[in-house]
Amino acid sequence: MKKTTLSLPSVKSLLILLISCLVLRFISLSLYPLMDTTEARYGEMARIMFETGDWITPMFDYNIPFWGKPPIFTWLSSLGFSLFGINEFAARVPHLVVGLGVIYLVYLLAKEVFHSVKMGLFSAVILASTFSFILLSGAVMTDTALTFSITLSMISFWQAWSNKGKHWGYLFFVGLALGMLSKGPLAVVLIGISLTLWLLPHGRWKRLWNILPWGYGSLLCLVLFVPWYAIAELKTPGFLDYFIIGEHIKRFIVSGWQGDLYGTAHERTRGTIWVYAFTAMLPWSPILLWQWIRSLKEGKDTEESSDGFGSFLLLWVMAPLLLFSFSGNILASYTMPCLPAAALLLSHLHHQRPLSNWVYKIGFITPALLIILVGALHLDLIHPKSQQAILSIWERQSEAKESDLFYLHKRPFSGQYYSSGKAQKRIGNLSTWLPSQQHAFFIVQSQNDATNYPNWICLERGKTTKEILFLCQKN
Repeated sequence: MKKTTLSLPSVKSLLILLISCLVLRFISLSLYPLMDTTEARYGEMARIMFETGDWITPMFDYNIPFWGKPPIFTWLSSLGFSLFGINEFAARVPHLVVGLGVIYLVYLLAKEVFHSVKMGLFSAVILASTFSFILLSGAVMTDTALTFSITLSMISFWQAWSNKGKHWGYLFFVGLALGMLSKGPLAVVLIGISLTLWLLPHGRWKRLWNILPWGYGSLLCLVLFVPWYAIAELKTPGFLDYFIIGEHIKRFIVSGWQGDLYGTAHERTRGTIWVYAFTAMLPWSPILLWQWIRSLKEGKDTEESSDGFGSFLLLWVMAPLLLFSFSGNILASYTMPCLPAAALLLSHLHHQRPLSNWVYKIGFITPALLIILVGALHLDLIHPKSQQAILSIWERQSEAKESDLFYLHKRPFSGQYYSSGKAQKRIGNLSTWLPSQQHAFFIVQSQNDATNYPNWICLERGKTTKEILFLCQKN
């Protein structure tokens, strides 16, 4: 252990990198707008939940239930709104706190397994400086809560397997319940793939029934997640059919699935998840791959220990990649549950074959990139995909409160969020809505759109690089 510890960066360097990543990400939460499509969509659902006080059913729009995901992502941001008001910081900070929970769990396991606080800190630093993890942890998405749930279950399982206390067995089932409330059965499937593949060899499965409190643990799990599913189905019948069959079977096996009620399926070439994973693990993926190649060259694998910890981590990493290799509907964020295991696996490989400590200073790329990226967004050097700019102009208009607000052709989710739900969509066929319009209205349209509004005088009130805001009053 002494050689391994000495080959790591100093505790001071590790703390500097960890604190830099976390503090910079915390500061950045309010420096750029919620962006379309994902963040603004989920942020708006949380805003509606906060406004209406309906904490059961996330709403895609007023009176339109969202059956695509369980409610934890909306609960988190709604709680932020309750504490800090409706703003970007409030929407994002609860998700970052959950991300901190994942980092802490990784620290605890590494400290326990490697019998070293420094190795625990090293593992936490690798995860915190994985660029996609630190970015996604501070975003309004479902993936951070899912990652926390899977990490809690997987780490609890290992601790229970290692006889570290009965409470770990119950925490395993708590993780499953949280997974069901964060992204549904997908969490159970990913955990199940990892553990099944690990338990089958060497007769490990024979111990399975003795290490977990299957009776009371399963009851605890059901008590935690079943009530919401039952109430959600009673409140909006059809939820279970759409969510279980549509989102978890048809979305998975039907490329370009057309049953999505809330958008379009993310059709990708099958196997793209592996490219996403390599990118998501940057800047550490080249080192992780190199360490694994070193093991193979020596005719060994990640195991090299009687307890099977290396293969446990490897299968944890591989489960989402194996599952989504067969899916045509994926996003890059689907790799997030891999990242805690990847951080632990890199620590495990380092423990076997230490590299020089200067190699790990590559992690300082992350805070530098955070500064560059967020700075560019804040200073508008990179134009964020958001309607905040045009709607900040709209808010300053004296007629804003009394007039309608429309988007021509398409209303982005950020348009709904930054107008507090006031913005409505209007189609280009003016005859379907303009004759019945009685009041003055603002309308946002593309700068390339030359639509005119007969019998209305429309004056420009502001514009951004892509949109223009008109106030239209009857002639």
